Amino acid sequence: MKKIILNVEGITPKQWTNFVLELNIMRKAWKPYGVNVKLLGHGVQKIIKWGTKSNDYSKRVRSDSKSLLEDEEKEI
Repeated sequence: MKKIILNVEGITPKQWTNFVLELNIMRKAWKPYGVNVKLLGHGVQKIIKWGTKSNDYSKRVRSDSKSLLEDEEKEI
């Protein structure tokens, strides 16, 4: 196992988030080649979870679905 410690200074919170997400992209890209990278740090897993979530647009809001059903019935 090889280990690298990065001390990053002078970085804004937004830059830090982007930095961590880009490291995660590199981690995923190297995985098929047998390289397992672990990202450890305070809040890193939370940043990755937030930054890689996919939005689910398939859910309907109850009020929207009701109005959609009423519109379909009017057309028939």
